[in-house]
Amino acid sequence: MTKLKLCKSIVSAIRSVIGKNKNIIGLHEPNISKLEKKFVKKCLDQNFISSKGVFVQQFERKLQDITKSKKVIAVISGTAALHLAMRAINLKRNEEVLIPAFNYIASANSVIYCGGIPHFVDIEKESLGIDVEKLKIYLNKICIIKNGKAVNKKTNRRIKAIIPMHVFGHPSKISEIIKIAKDYKLDLIEDAAEALGSLYKGKHVGTFGKIGILSFNGNKTISTGSGGAILTQDIKIANLVKRLAGICKIPHKWKYDYNEVGYNYNLPNLNASLGCAQLDRFKNFLKQKRSLFAKYKKAFKNIKEVSILSEPQNCTSNYWLQTLILKFPNIQLRNDILKYSAKNKISTRPAWELMHYINYLKKFPKMNLENSEEMFKKIINLPSSSQLV
Repeated sequence: MTKLKLCKSIVSAIRSVIGKNKNIIGLHEPNISKLEKKFVKKCLDQNFISSKGVFVQQFERKLQDITKSKKVIAVISGTAALHLAMRAINLKRNEEVLIPAFNYIASANSVIYCGGIPHFVDIEKESLGIDVEKLKIYLNKICIIKNGKAVNKKTNRRIKAIIPMHVFGHPSKISEIIKIAKDYKLDLIEDAAEALGSLYKGKHVGTFGKIGILSFNGNKTISTGSGGAILTQDIKIANLVKRLAGICKIPHKWKYDYNEVGYNYNLPNLNASLGCAQLDRFKNFLKQKRSLFAKYKKAFKNIKEVSILSEPQNCTSNYWLQTLILKFPNIQLRNDILKYSAKNKISTRPAWELMHYINYLKKFPKMNLENSEEMFKKIINLPSSSQLV
């Protein structure tokens, strides 16, 4: 098939799913109904729109019910949640943290905020999560265990933690990552920013490690406008995170005093009111997104040059972003498809720029990243809003 014919076939397949709307079709737009407006109006009427109010507690309880996490702390963004996670594990200057190179920028930034060193590792092609077999070989080669800590023999720095990411809502091989973390004495922080509602062997992702994080940005499956959450089973960590997110203010009726450096990361009640309404509709969102995946899979089944990314074995994905995979890595073809879809008022996007391609991150350690580099040239995210079906 010629390049132009393939571009036309892909756009035609997308249109067969989303319809022939003349307006620009966004990549992932929030699904807002009268219920959200009702909840937000109630919050406004109560005049508690900042960090105090009943909706934050309601939002956290609803998230506990969904994730089965013992503790949930709502914060202002997924990035803030990652930063708090790094503080909670007491990441120290020059300690390394293993992070997939195929990743959103927040994980690397959160490590750097604390003076740590991001150390980039490769992904597997099936789930787009960390390649566990490749990582085991790599760590066996570069690490020694000294005084109960993993030390990078090349840099003589401690490797403190690992942050697997559940990419586009698809769970990583978390059982095997847990074993790696145990063998190398690493703190496990799950980046489940995109994965609310995703399960690994029946258990919600973000609840396997010491800490998990979620995001509720405007483009996520449910949105609070801007928002995130910390998940943990450890009460001490939960109390520390709540204190740090609340600027470490010492409780007092009128006095403003603080016991250490903290952050203004609490989720406002106004944002939480929107989130509460979204969570009341969440099960339906998940059904709609699975239906959307099924329609895309059917629409693309006769285009041999591409495939649709499916949930991994033994997993239930929330299908946050529907993902088209080119049969062969070809960045020029990928870009031509992106341009052609944009010309036809369909928002598509490539994968994130790989971490080791970004100027200020190029200096940090990395393993061989050939899988990440291949998939970077093959991935196109398709319009994925739940209301498209």
